[in-house]
Amino acid sequence: MKRLDWNVLDEAARRDALARPAQSRADELRHGVEQIIASVREHGDTALRELSAKYDRCTLDAIEVDEAEFAAAEAFLDPALKAAIREAAARIELFHRAAAPQPVAVDTAPGVRVERMLRPISRVGLYVPAGSAPLPSTALMLGVPAHIAGCREVVLCSPARADGRCDEAVLYAARLTSVHKVFKLGGAQAIAAMAYGSASVPKCDKLFGPGNAWVTEAKLQVSSDPDGAAIDMPAGPSEVLVIADAEANPVFVAADLLSQAEHGPDSQVILLSPSAGLLDQAAVEVERQCAELPRGAIARQALAQSRLIAVDSLAQAVEVSNRYAPEHLILQVAAPRALLDGIESAGSIFLGQWTPESVGDYCSGSNHVLPTYGYARSYSGVSVASYQKQISVQEVSEEGLRNIGPCTATLAAAEQLEAHRRAVTLRLATLEARS
Repeated sequence: MKRLDWNVLDEAARRDALARPAQSRADELRHGVEQIIASVREHGDTALRELSAKYDRCTLDAIEVDEAEFAAAEAFLDPALKAAIREAAARIELFHRAAAPQPVAVDTAPGVRVERMLRPISRVGLYVPAGSAPLPSTALMLGVPAHIAGCREVVLCSPARADGRCDEAVLYAARLTSVHKVFKLGGAQAIAAMAYGSASVPKCDKLFGPGNAWVTEAKLQVSSDPDGAAIDMPAGPSEVLVIADAEANPVFVAADLLSQAEHGPDSQVILLSPSAGLLDQAAVEVERQCAELPRGAIARQALAQSRLIAVDSLAQAVEVSNRYAPEHLILQVAAPRALLDGIESAGSIFLGQWTPESVGDYCSGSNHVLPTYGYARSYSGVSVASYQKQISVQEVSEEGLRNIGPCTATLAAAEQLEAHRRAVTLRLATLEARS
C-alpha cells in the first residue's frame, strides 16, 4: 500500500490519491456488452445457451432451475450453513421491515388531503454473482426486501458451474426468501435476459445486484434504453475506507482492509489516520495477514492500488472520507459516534473496534448492496423502498378549493399557463354562483 501525507499533497495529487482503479478496456467492454445484448434480444434462449457455453463453460439443457435441483441443493448443504442462512435472513427481514416506507396522509389545508401510497414494482430481476466465490448472502440481501415489498414476480439469475448447476447455497437462500424463478445465467447475458425477456426468462421492470465490469456495463446500457429496465444503482468494484486513531487495534484495522481487498484485484482500500504509529503498525499487519490468506494473491493486486494516508486530525479524516464517498466506512476510533454528524456520503458505516464490515456483509441486518465508485454521494443502498413506487394522491373538497384555489391561480398566471389558471377559476366561479 502506498503511504501518503494528505497535507503535503497539492490538489492534483489529492485527486490522484483518491482516484479509483481505472476501468480498463472501456471501449472494448462497451462494444462487447452491446453485442451480447443484441444477440440475446434477437435470438433469446438460443443465444443464452451459446453465451453460457462460451463464458461459463457449461451446457444448459434447461435454463430455469427446477424443483429437483432446489431439493438436491437443500439436501446437499451442511445443516450449520442452512441454519446460518436462516439466522441471517431473519435479521435482515427484521431491520428491513422496520425501515420500510409507510403510507402517509396529511391535511395540508382545511379540505385538502394529500397522501402517499406505496405499490410494489411488479416484476424485478435479481443478479447474484458466482465467479471466484458464490454469494448466497447477496441472494438474501436482494430477496428479503423484494419479498417485504410484495413484488408480484421475483426473478433471480446466477451463473451455473461447469456441471450446469447453480451454487447450492445460493439456491437455498433464494428459495428461503420466496424468489419465484431462478435461472442458470450469468454475466451481461443474464442482465439482457431480465431486461428484455426471452422464451424462458420474464422481462423485468427493474434489475438489482452487484457484478463484474461486464454486468455493470450491461446494467448501465439497459437502463439507458426505454425498452430496457431500470436498475438499482451504478456500481463498481468493492471498496472500504477506514478511519483509525492512535488507540485503534492495528490487527483489526488490517483485517478490515484485507476483507475488502480479497474481493477482487480491482477492489480498493484506504486507511486514514492522524497517527503515524498506527499507519506503520497497520502496514506491517497487512503484510503479515495477507501472507496467510487463501486469496492473498488477489488481495495483493488490490493493495497495489490502495493507500495509507496521514491526516492531521479525525476531523480532516472525515473531510477526506466525504470527498471519497466510500461504499463501506469503518470508524475505528475511541468515540465513533462523535464523528457521525460530519459524515455526508457513505454507503454503510461501521462504528468501533467490534464492528467489522463483515457483519454487514452477512447478518447484522443492514443491506450489503451499496453504491460504489463514489456514487454514495447521490445513491443509497438497496432497501424495501428500492422495490416500491411511491404514488401521491390528493383530494380537495369545496372548502379546500376555496382555500388553495386562489394560490394556484396566481402561480399559474405567473407562469403564463392560462388553461391551468382557468381549471381552478372556473370551479371557483361555479362555487361562488352556487353560494
